[in-house]
Amino acid sequence: MTESLRWRKSSYSGGGDGDTCVEIASLPAHVAIRDSKAPGRAVLSVPAASFAAFIESVKLGSWPAE
Repeated sequence: MTESLRWRKSSYSGGGDGDTCVEIASLPAHVAIRDSKAPGRAVLSVPAASFAAFIESVKLGSWPAE
């Protein structure tokens, strides 16, 4: 599955090689997420709407919830 996906990394990736972040790939109804330091390991898939809500809450500064 991960070979055929188009992975992209955040522009906020830290470190010299930009490998201290997660990568995401869009699927029809989900977003796949993987560790950029270990791309051959497990992939997490979440509903696209849930991922969008998570990203929006991070942008608004309301995550993590206290």
